[in-house]
Amino acid sequence: MKKRVVITGLGVVAPNGVGIPAFTHALQNGISGIRHDSQLEELQFSCQIVGQPPISEELKGQYFTELELRGFNSTGILYGVIAGMEAWNNAGLSINENPDWDSGAIFGAGTSGIDKFRESIYKIDELQVRRLGSTVVAQTMNSGVSAYLGGKIGLGNQVTTNSSACTTGTECILMAYDRIRSGQAKRILAGSTSDSGPYIWGGFDALRVCSSKFNESPEEGSRPMSASAAGFVPGSGAGAFVIEDLESALERNATIYAEILGGNVNSGGQRDGGSMTAPNNTAVQRCIKNALENAGIHPHEIDAINGHLTATTKDSLEIENWAKALDRSSSDFPFINSLKSLTGHCLSASGSIESVATVLQLHEGFLFGNKNCSDLHPEIAALIDPSKVLLETIKTNPKIIAKASFGFGDVNACVIFKKFEN
Repeated sequence: MKKRVVITGLGVVAPNGVGIPAFTHALQNGISGIRHDSQLEELQFSCQIVGQPPISEELKGQYFTELELRGFNSTGILYGVIAGMEAWNNAGLSINENPDWDSGAIFGAGTSGIDKFRESIYKIDELQVRRLGSTVVAQTMNSGVSAYLGGKIGLGNQVTTNSSACTTGTECILMAYDRIRSGQAKRILAGSTSDSGPYIWGGFDALRVCSSKFNESPEEGSRPMSASAAGFVPGSGAGAFVIEDLESALERNATIYAEILGGNVNSGGQRDGGSMTAPNNTAVQRCIKNALENAGIHPHEIDAINGHLTATTKDSLEIENWAKALDRSSSDFPFINSLKSLTGHCLSASGSIESVATVLQLHEGFLFGNKNCSDLHPEIAALIDPSKVLLETIKTNPKIIAKASFGFGDVNACVIFKKFEN
């Protein structure tokens, strides 16, 4: 028999809040984490604002030893370990002396240790290969984040890293869901992380897809669904979950934040309008429809959507795809929001951080507002009732929220979360 799958732990390292209490406060009060970056200005980036989590030396010391921090400069692993360990602790779980054969990790990343790579290249070019240090491989391998977490906790089930661009964080949740639902694990620490810094963000700046008109007013720079949207604001961070079978969660009297009903992952094959950077609309709609079918729910049961919505020209197209896939428009359309208005686009971490926000809305009973969207794009206003795009946080009681991510490479993922009812 297929098992019910629930979320029993949450962790987050976001530009507008490190740790669940700070992040929840930021969501409920519309607090932005987007700031001016003097380094990007010095490097003559067009976009000089970013969403980067503030990490103190004290916080690092809570999760890493002095020895581990010697020569350590992989921000992606740093964010992922902090978020992952918070989720594990938040779930009331302990560190294992022996391998825990029932618990694993599926923790995604887009890259790992870009700054460490750069440091290594310079040392090798200067014939100093022996001075690279003993942790350069662990910091730069893509699976570094899951390997660090697996070792710190003592995980004995599958420990791996997935990577699918901006879809990474949403995909890892469904990978964990499938493994637990099939009985191959009792719990999975799932999440994703993204490195920060100019060597990550530079390529997007070169593509001219980043916001460059708000360098003097950073908090106004990320404008999903807005008529004055001018590109996305690059960001970074990590989000994490302990995903567990219901029986195990109930046995240990765990807090249950939400239930995962199901979802879908697909690709448009970069055909029929899809490309490396553009979505195949048919694939996006199929992904949403198949997610609902897999979850066993009707489109009208969706109370809200947490969209991908990056503040680019694709926002109107995404709304159109949701409307067609759900066969709901105008005043019948669900509420919809985009966390990117508060954090920027956290790339491979976006799906997991945004899913943490989605679960918190279900658990705490609210829907957060869309910052910088008082001038709703006219193409969106023609499709849905503007009141469905909340400008301020409201207290309410959503039961089911759909979360989707659409990434480079024409890859899609949609997961359906439900407020837990035993």
